Amino acid sequence: MNHLSMEQILERIYQSEQFDEMRITRDQVHEMFREHLLFSHSPEIGRKVNKIHDAFIYRTIELAEHLLEDEGFGKPPVPYAFILFGSGGRSEQTLWSDQDNGLIYKDSEDYTKEELDAYFIKLVECILHGLDILGYPPCEGNVISSNKQWRKSLTTYEEMLMTWFNEPDWENIRYLLIMADMRCIFGSQALADQLKSEFLAYVQQHPSILNFMLSNTLHHKISLGVFGHLITERYGEDAGGFDVKYGAYIPIVNGIRLLAIQAGIMHSSTSERIKQLKESSFIPEQLANEWLEAFAAALKLRDLTPYQLDDEKYSTRGRLGADQLTKEVKQELKQCLRTGIELQKYVRKSIFSRIEKEKG
Repeated sequence: MNHLSMEQILERIYQSEQFDEMRITRDQVHEMFREHLLFSHSPEIGRKVNKIHDAFIYRTIELAEHLLEDEGFGKPPVPYAFILFGSGGRSEQTLWSDQDNGLIYKDSEDYTKEELDAYFIKLVECILHGLDILGYPPCEGNVISSNKQWRKSLTTYEEMLMTWFNEPDWENIRYLLIMADMRCIFGSQALADQLKSEFLAYVQQHPSILNFMLSNTLHHKISLGVFGHLITERYGEDAGGFDVKYGAYIPIVNGIRLLAIQAGIMHSSTSERIKQLKESSFIPEQLANEWLEAFAAALKLRDLTPYQLDDEKYSTRGRLGADQLTKEVKQELKQCLRTGIELQKYVRKSIFSRIEKEKG
């Protein structure tokens, strides 16, 4: 497997006829990339890992469609989009990411709601069964297409969006921010684009919603103390370690996402959002370069966190162990966190400025 090229790996995935067959490939690919990450890390490795995750998910959906057809349920009755949220939506998955997904299907006059529901419930059951075999644990927050909240027609999604916008409590804002990261991985790109466009259009017309989003966005603080020391885990098996996911990566991702929403940017990848914010002169070039560097550091350190296999599922607690916090790692981490703190200040100022302008 060490000698297989990306083309060969992808070919092996797309030629797989069974979920078990793909699981063998995933385990082999996982070990191959894990070895690479131990010796060197580059953005290119991250891109390859995400391309492979996409291939596994895409092929799983294809096989699920074929299985349903073989069982007599026919082809999909209407176009649909299988969408990813979270790190999958942003194309920032680690080797051990979980499932965050949803499904949007087209409204139809030819089928009843019950008929459409019946088919897509079956399809989702089959897709999630396949992803389970491949070692993807379900989202702990239940943001998954087996939950009917995340599996519905475009019209019903649009109605749900409007409800969240009109009732901007903490939970509804959390859902809106989850939606902002959606990416279509299979099926009708147009359905996902329409929903995302309506989302961004609403924000442009009602910028006061950004104030509610700001509170949620800044909820996770950068884990750097006032005297410039790392705030490490105090108790338990991770004592002395550092929470890279929630202490560095998530605060940076959240801040960039809110600026992208404010600027009306469709793209969901954090690095692409930064580049588009720079190209549109929404942020200065120097800031963009600093943020890209800090984000790359957060991604790299997140990829180095230890993982485990729980019930045959790949998972990680997202923390670097105390033994991994070498002098060099601490230095890199502190630089990343200092930039993250400045980023959060910038986001707050940008949102306040936009809302004041609206009042003006």
